[in-house]
Amino acid sequence: MKRILKILLVIVFVLSVLPQAFIGGQGVEAKGEFSYVEKEKYAESVYIKAQAGFENLKYKEGDVPIIAYMPPATEFNYYMAIGEGVKNLAEEVGAESFMLAPQSGADIMGQMGMIQDVITRGVDIIILSTHDEFAAAPLVKQAVDKGIEVIIVNSDIPDFPTPIHGVVGYHQRNGTRKMGEYAKKLMNGKEVIVGLIEGQPGYHSTERIGGFVDVVETLNNFTIVSSLDGKWNVEGGNVAGMDILQAHPDINLIFAANDYMIMGTEKASASLGLKDLILLGNDGDTAALEEIEAGKVTATVNTTPYLMGRIALQVALDGLYGNYKGGYVETPTVIVDKSNVLKYLQHPETLYPKPSKQY
Repeated sequence: MKRILKILLVIVFVLSVLPQAFIGGQGVEAKGEFSYVEKEKYAESVYIKAQAGFENLKYKEGDVPIIAYMPPATEFNYYMAIGEGVKNLAEEVGAESFMLAPQSGADIMGQMGMIQDVITRGVDIIILSTHDEFAAAPLVKQAVDKGIEVIIVNSDIPDFPTPIHGVVGYHQRNGTRKMGEYAKKLMNGKEVIVGLIEGQPGYHSTERIGGFVDVVETLNNFTIVSSLDGKWNVEGGNVAGMDILQAHPDINLIFAANDYMIMGTEKASASLGLKDLILLGNDGDTAALEEIEAGKVTATVNTTPYLMGRIALQVALDGLYGNYKGGYVETPTVIVDKSNVLKYLQHPETLYPKPSKQY
């Protein structure tokens, strides 16, 4: 009997702490009173097709807002950088924030369970990024119906399947069009054989690859000979890069839809002893910036994830106080290569994870 009682007590304890086991960052306790301040400026928002109204928000002015940041997974440093921006601005204004996410980006159902958990907790704001907007839509509708403000981050999706209050992120196709223009100028009329490394099929991959292709397919000196799925990670980029380079040894430029995949491709090219290969990525991950500084990767579209996180929370707070009426807010992008990478590496307070050394 005593043994059974001990087992029951252990089960109760585990169940009581289980939700916390999925929190990728510590909850930020509100210190003192909340002080709403317009700290981050951003571009004027653009109307989106499925836009929720703000009249039903349950938040009462003057209360300490509770913010849940919910990325698709903790395995991606990029989303951790966005989270740092959210957390730091929350601390500055005295709000309470926490991050809740599954470990793997493939764990769609895990994220759905966490969204349900957060709705039950009764937060004021959900800042969400999901790899499956259709799976998330019914839960997002529940949150909106309960008066929770929902902001989608790291996206420019114009028609989320259910009404939301806003979208904050860089315009993905425009960002990679910049990379296409960069490649055009860099190659300066030379013959270019191009390989592409996509992410897993979906909106993000289509837009990122599409922006680059929009530019280079109009150029007579650029020829695309291969496009493979790199699964958004270093290992996948390594496999796809190896396959492309072995099948097409004349390739002299590869563009990947994110930095992890182009870093994997760099490993493949190094193992094959290839030099002078132009490697172009997208995101602005700290590790990729360091590889640019080291001369291993040529350039990336720096999508400033830390700043994106701050803007996402500022947009949400402005929504609570009636200074944001909803819609899509575009965040900055800039091409970073060897000529300007130190400008970013020398400001580690805006990067996550921090650089491996001082620059």
